[in-house]
This record gives sequence, structure tokens and C-alpha cells, in this order.
Amino acid sequence: MSTQQLPVVVIGAGPTGLAAAAHLVERGIEPLVLEAGPAAASAVREWSHVRLFSTWGEVVAPAAEKLLALTGWMRPDPAAYPSGGDWADLYLQPLADVLGDRVRVGATVTGVSRAGRDRIVDADREQQPFVVHITYADGREERAFARAVIDASGTWATPSPAGGSGLPALGEKAAADRITYRVPDLKDPAVRARYAGKRTAVIGSGASAFTALAYLANLAKSDDGAGTKGVWILRRGISGSTFGGGEADQLPARGALGLAAKAAVDEGHADAVTGFRTEAIERAADGRLVLAGEDGRSLDPVDEVIVLTGFRPDLSFLDELRLGLDERLQAPVELAPLIDPNQHSCGTVYPHGHRELSHPEQGVYLVGMKSYGRAPTFLAMTGYEQVRSVAAAIAGDLDSADRVELTLPETGVCGGAGLFDALDAQEADGGGCCAPAPQLVQLGAPATVVAASEQAPAGGCCGS
Repeated sequence: MSTQQLPVVVIGAGPTGLAAAAHLVERGIEPLVLEAGPAAASAVREWSHVRLFSTWGEVVAPAAEKLLALTGWMRPDPAAYPSGGDWADLYLQPLADVLGDRVRVGATVTGVSRAGRDRIVDADREQQPFVVHITYADGREERAFARAVIDASGTWATPSPAGGSGLPALGEKAAADRITYRVPDLKDPAVRARYAGKRTAVIGSGASAFTALAYLANLAKSDDGAGTKGVWILRRGISGSTFGGGEADQLPARGALGLAAKAAVDEGHADAVTGFRTEAIERAADGRLVLAGEDGRSLDPVDEVIVLTGFRPDLSFLDELRLGLDERLQAPVELAPLIDPNQHSCGTVYPHGHRELSHPEQGVYLVGMKSYGRAPTFLAMTGYEQVRSVAAAIAGDLDSADRVELTLPETGVCGGAGLFDALDAQEADGGGCCAPAPQLVQLGAPATVVAASEQAPAGGCCGS
């Protein structure tokens, strides 16, 4: 069989992976989507309780909508804000259903290489198909051959640790019973009881940390949450940009989230500890945790720790491929300078496609959140445009592949979600980035507090 007759393997059935499959189908190329979880969008389902800061109009891939339209599917109100659960149930699962047996769940990719060629061998390398090793949930193993590989597996499964040096803090693993690396779902009674009336450290400075602080502040104001207190651990000091774009953010719901986090501190529901890089997590005599810093400081004991320090890509199963990755961000070398968080917000990232995503190993692409490596600035719209370009390149349509057009909001810190009043959000926000500047959101009952995690950030802006 000719390599060109083989399918394109897409790793991950999340928003970007399913969009990639839709683009491939549109071009007459068969995709094989391999999802490690038990269902499509498994990672998104893990934060089903939080709400995106982007509207439905900004989180549905055009090629996917065309494919779904053939079944009579209609996109929900473009101005409404979906939760993670909405996104999965109303869009991603229907899209996986349309793709049918092209999507396999419970299928973990354990390795990718060239058939008959390990990483070292040069001879006829580019003429060989890719070979993908798969382990299924029942323990069965299989290998599949592919003409190209699109890795859209994301970074959700590999959160960064609490340690300020990028390594787990001393004692971090031993204290796992009191540490979580996810924004807690305080609508779940068992989870709510874990944090109610407790002192909780939140480590991190991005939108997920904002979300956790807002959740804890809301809990502190509730009848069953008296005594709830947050301790916000920042590795840097507090500056004008600490809380994101605020009222200047072109994604109003994202700006409102930063304002709500600021209110949590200003109103005394959270104390901020700045310039603190965690070196050790020690167990106090009463079982609570004491965070010790690299500078010798030790904080008062806390009952729980929420670590929200970002994510990192799992590259272990790609070890036999010749990837060109930036030594700092672990992103493709051509893309890395464009997304360096020291230099860029999401809106100043230059539009990019297959050329910036290419590697020395031709035919393999890291897309979606994984393409950004450790950079926290990714938006769903970016992933959709990436896979449109990549699919065109695989199909040999370089004119289309090179026409990369994407407009992103310039303000704020990307990579999280919005927080807004459930009843009035759509009217207040106007459903897009051109709406009036957001007002400070008053936090109500848990069911009305909405935000999103950094693994499946979504976004968009007017006119895009």
C-alpha cells in the first residue's frame, strides 16, 4: 500500500483533535483519532463544572460545523457561554459521533516511530510510514500505520508541580492526600466539605488560580463556608498586570475573572504571599501542611493546597521521532519565539500554521495546547486555525496551508476562563470582545460561579 493511502493518525479527541479530523475528512483524507480516555473530550469533561470565557461563536470549528450540519445539528446561541460540560455534550460528542468509527476511545498511544527505523536510522526514512503503538483499555495492543501524525493530546494529564524550581517540592508527593492540581468543583458536596471552613493555599498566578480564589471567596460568603480562607502563593510580586487585563480585556468575561480574584484579596477572603518559591511541603503535628520557601520562610499551616502552576507536554511516547523543540518552552522551534510568555500575550502571537509547527521529522505535527509546550497563552481558535493549515499541507494544498489568518484579543492573560453572573452575563458581555468593559462581578451561589481550566482554554474575538 502507498503511504498516501494510509490514514492520518490524530492523537486526542479533544476540541483540536476532532477539528483536525473534520478538516481531514473535508479534504478526502481518512483520519484515525485515538483517545486515551473512555469518551471523546475526556479532558474537557474533567472540568465540566466550569464555564469558558468565550462564547459558542468562538469555540466551534468551521469545518466541524459543516460536518455536523449534515446531520441537522445547529450551533447553540453564538452569544452564550458554554460550560465544559456543555462543550463536550452539545458539540464535541456529536462531532465524535459523526466521525463514527474513525474515533477510538480507550486507546492510549504508547509510541510513535517510522516503520523499521528507530530515531538513529537515516536510510529511506522519509519513505517509511509512521507506526503508532496503541494499548487499549482491556490491555490489548495494536500498531497502526499512518501517512502523517497529528498530536493533539494536550497537556491536561501532566500538570506542573508546586516546587518553585519546576521539580516537585520536597514532601509534595507524600502530601498528595491534601493536594489537588485542578480547580475544585465546589458544587460537589464532598468536594465542598473538603474546603469549607478550611485554610487553603492556592499556588499559581494564571486564570486557574483566579478561578480557585474566586471559588473560595464565594464559599467563604456562603452559609456553610464560614471560616474559609485562601492563601494565594505568588512566585513574583503583585503588579498592575497580576490580575490580567481587567476592564481593558477584549474578552470581558476573562477580565471579570481577574477582577473577581482581586476582590477576593481586597475583601479579605484571601491573603497574598509574594515572592515565595515553594521548596518543601512539610506535615505539621496536627496533619496540616506547612509550605517552606527557598528563602527560608515557612508559612502558617494550611488544610489544603491547590497547585495551579501550569502544564507541560508529555513527550515520552514521541521519543523515537526527530522533533525540533525549543529548549525552554518545549514548543516547536519556529513557534517558540512567537509565544514566549515573557514577550507575548495571546493577541500578540503572530498567526501561524504548518510551517511553524513542522519538525525535522516530516509529517508529524504537535497542535493545540501541546504545540505551546509550557507556554500558557493558548486559545481554542488558534488550535482550529493550526489544524486547518496542517490538514491543507498534508493534502498538498500549500497555497491554502500558507494562508493563515487569525485575529486574537490583544489584552489580558490567555489560558483560562471567565467568571460572570449567570443571569446577566450575556447582556453584560454582549457576547464578544467588543462589548463594554466588564464590571466587577459579585459572587453568588456556587452554581452561578463560572470559570475554566487552562487545559482547554477557548477564545476568540470580534471579527475573527
